[in-house]
Amino acid sequence: MKVRVTKKLSESVIDIPIHTEFIKLQDFMKFANVVESGGMAKNFIVNGEVEVNGEVCTMRGKKLHPGDTVKFLNNTWRVTEETA
Repeated sequence: MKVRVTKKLSESVIDIPIHTEFIKLQDFMKFANVVESGGMAKNFIVNGEVEVNGEVCTMRGKKLHPGDTVKFLNNTWRVTEETA
């Protein structure tokens, strides 16, 4: 008897509020605790492992604005505007 095990991926989006007009992708990944350092973020970005708004992004200085989404390692984060 064969047993197939599948891992269900999380469909939830994690909102990350920012208090500025925009944030650069590399800085966002550090700010949201997606990676431990800017160097790690840079490597993942330039290797094409990060998606911004559904498209692979290799620009670590890409400006993210509220409403933009970042996908990395089957997780999704959304940039939101910080409310007072």
